[in-house]
Amino acid sequence: MKTKIKTFIAFFLAAAMLLGLGGCGSQISKTQKDKISVYLWSVDLMDEYAPYIQSQLPDVEIEFVVGNNDLDFYKFLEENGALPDIITSRRFSLNDAKDLEDSLLDLSTSEEAGSIYLSYLESYTNSDGTVNWLPLCGEVDGFIANKALFDKYSIPLPTDYDSFVAACRAFEEHGIRGFVSDFCYDYTCMEILQGLSIPQLTSLKGIKWRHAYEDPTNEENGLDSAVWPGVFRRMEQFIQDAKLMPEDVTLSYDPVDALFREEKAAVIRGTGAIAMELRSEGCGDPVLLPYFGENGEDWLLTYPSFQVALNKDLEQDPKRKEYAFRVLNVMLSEEGQNILSQKKDVISYNKGVELQLAEELSNLKPYIKSNHLYIRLASDDFFSVSKDVVQKMILGEYDAEQAYKEFDSKLRRTKDATVDTAASFDCMYPYEFRKKGGNPAASAMANTLRKYYEADLLIAPAYSFTGSILRTDYSEKMVKYMIMPNSLEAYLREMTGAEVRALLKASVEGVEGSGFAPFNQFSLPVLSGASMEVKEKNGKYTLTHVLVHGKELEDAAVYKVAYLNTYNYYSKIVPQLYPEQGEQTFETRELGVRDAWIAYIREGNTISMPADYIVLK
Repeated sequence: MKTKIKTFIAFFLAAAMLLGLGGCGSQISKTQKDKISVYLWSVDLMDEYAPYIQSQLPDVEIEFVVGNNDLDFYKFLEENGALPDIITSRRFSLNDAKDLEDSLLDLSTSEEAGSIYLSYLESYTNSDGTVNWLPLCGEVDGFIANKALFDKYSIPLPTDYDSFVAACRAFEEHGIRGFVSDFCYDYTCMEILQGLSIPQLTSLKGIKWRHAYEDPTNEENGLDSAVWPGVFRRMEQFIQDAKLMPEDVTLSYDPVDALFREEKAAVIRGTGAIAMELRSEGCGDPVLLPYFGENGEDWLLTYPSFQVALNKDLEQDPKRKEYAFRVLNVMLSEEGQNILSQKKDVISYNKGVELQLAEELSNLKPYIKSNHLYIRLASDDFFSVSKDVVQKMILGEYDAEQAYKEFDSKLRRTKDATVDTAASFDCMYPYEFRKKGGNPAASAMANTLRKYYEADLLIAPAYSFTGSILRTDYSEKMVKYMIMPNSLEAYLREMTGAEVRALLKASVEGVEGSGFAPFNQFSLPVLSGASMEVKEKNGKYTLTHVLVHGKELEDAAVYKVAYLNTYNYYSKIVPQLYPEQGEQTFETRELGVRDAWIAYIREGNTISMPADYIVLK
């Protein structure tokens, strides 16, 4: 055994010299030529979706990275020569994507684009007829009504806008709010503003305006005078009819959810998934209703689970391009979309893809059959400006005309191209997993965070970090985006060597019911302050050795450990490992990892050098 450990230590030292990780990297290496990098917009897609894609393409090495749900992040990567092969984003508009157009493949003649219904594909078609982005199955958004509460007070369930207003007035007589929603969020403000006027936005004039707004060559990106004044008049009327109050602009999801559950509100804005969750928890009899339009035109607002695009550089390597299209095909497949639709609460934009709608949402079928489905316009400007203007309408600061003028003015305002630099990095470390050493960029960030938390050891899932460390200037936003977006937390505790081994083993081999287990080499955890040996057999990983300061981990030794993960995964993994203390096993910091990282870098601290942390056999 001693001989084996000595050989392992010598191997690590040799690997360090060969890889040169003790110095400052100079470029992103191209050693993994056949690897396809896929950036996911959310860590939730690592549960089943990413493993499914990899399982269908065992001959393709796919590196799944949790990136950011913001196209500015990919513009930054593109400017620095680090754009991944496949990109996904949930927040999207052609207007926001225009700077990436020349760096993305034209998919207009592909089979994958041909499978999208033309009525939806039009929203992704550039002015020159090219298509760079494709949508994957859409979530439905509308009004959620508690039918049991309506029945309790013998108030008819709304079937049009007039009956919705009548219901609000009837509930008011019983001291119950007819409608309330979480207007502190930009998406709620934006979706209700658009949802109430879908018939106008999908009219010929509305479509003409949207095409003009989305056209990258159009420098006049304001509102039109034919459709949008009416949109704000309708919003103004809705605020009056629904009796919205100034304090509503501060409401977040939890207070609104509580009002609905406690029967203090009859209708809220929500998605099919929220309606089904409320039903499964026995919260009355929730029913998802459409946005009621004028003259009986009722529509469902939808937004894709995400949009996907391919890097144009794939053209330079036919084999890798073939691999990327195979990945795209699986992503768009019926099986893949059914994984995204586990709750059976989404609709498909693809011909020949059957997504079974849950029985609880069967009342939506007429709108689907009649194609009364609207894909929201979700540019960055529309998110931010909708929040500002709609909130001020609710506060009584703007009437419809003032709101229209302010919205239009803010859309037309020239964007300030200058961005303040928050950090400049002199070193470049690639985000690239190596069987003899690990991922240099992830290691450098893990080592930096271990120093910040003053820990002896740090364990982090691979999805904690979003890419290479680049030799360039970073804005504060891009510094923040170096850490995955889905509320990564730091859990701290003194642990024995035996406990460390158990936690690391769970991180390498997975824990049943935890929602995530490494499914390829790129998804193996990152370790700082120690190194590990892992063996792979038939797609399964086994932890065989853990070394600290070159020696095998001692079970009785005590270490201060920082364990990074999202609460969702932490709450499933840790109680299984430590059933007596459960979630209280570790202490948490007030600052999430993102905020801690920004604060540390903003203070002028440098990024630590990477170190070899794994040998994969």
